Amino acid sequence: MANTAPVPSPADWRGEEFRDSDSWIDYLSDGDIAELDAALQRAKSRGLSGVEVTRADFPLPTLARRLRDLLDTLIDGRGFALLRGFPVRDYSEEDAGTVFWGIGTYLGAPWPQNADGDLLGDVRDTGRSIADTSVRGYQTNIRLPYHTDAADLVGLMCVRAAKRGGISSLVSSVACHNEIARSRPDLLPRLYEPFYYDWREEQPEGELPYYQMPVFSSEGGRMFNRYMRGYIETAQRFEELPRLTAHEREALNYLDKLTESDAFQLDMELQPGDMQFINNWVLLHGRTEFEDHEDARERRHLKRLWLATDRFEKRPDVFMGLGYDLGWKKAG
Repeated sequence: MANTAPVPSPADWRGEEFRDSDSWIDYLSDGDIAELDAALQRAKSRGLSGVEVTRADFPLPTLARRLRDLLDTLIDGRGFALLRGFPVRDYSEEDAGTVFWGIGTYLGAPWPQNADGDLLGDVRDTGRSIADTSVRGYQTNIRLPYHTDAADLVGLMCVRAAKRGGISSLVSSVACHNEIARSRPDLLPRLYEPFYYDWREEQPEGELPYYQMPVFSSEGGRMFNRYMRGYIETAQRFEELPRLTAHEREALNYLDKLTESDAFQLDMELQPGDMQFINNWVLLHGRTEFEDHEDARERRHLKRLWLATDRFEKRPDVFMGLGYDLGWKKAG
């Protein structure tokens, strides 16, 4: 039976609570950077870089404890954190990616981000159009509405910022859920039932080009959120699927209205070297449209990690029914 009551959680917050504070930013000291650099040099001395690096190859004797605390914040706290102060411009893109990957090994296991099995992704404008159903939003410069990805944790490292725009923004899906429970409880049960999603040509071989997923699920006393409105809409291109009803659209529109409220949003203008980590199941994230630099060497570029953590004893059965990774092949 669908939950129609508010869910108590430290991840139930509104952006206005954090807007005038930097309490959610963890600043790296010179000593922290020296420790990261030493770990990088150790990995390189073994001929390793990027996804080849394991936690054992990337020792962080002091930072490891802080990263455990950061993971606590992601799983059982507000659901997001930002590391700031890494001098990314002093490193090659390969070395910066290795540092980001090394930090990620302390937070979870890598999870493939697409049908090709990419583990350390690149978020940048490729010049392709979202109208192409094989293209995903992170490959464009368009505004990305609030959505979730397909892993426990999502990490972004800003290598270069855009000329203008590209602001990252977070919304607590727990706060949205609880507001719906209070103000429109008639809409909440439908959001606990499955909607059809478009695979956008990344379905497993032999599978249908769409799948089903509810917006909200619960398991083990936790609320889970999985939402991509655009993929629900493009799934309507398949004639055999039922059309969205007026009630379903009202429920989705109300959720979108909450995410678009200034009170719920926390914007982050990521600076080069910033590393943002979020709990994908309790937060929605979005991005504003951006204008890029003319010089290709200066164009907006973020590295991305999807991570699975053993801190979740169990995930909703509907996730597991799709192989949890939505059918994509696992690494290694």
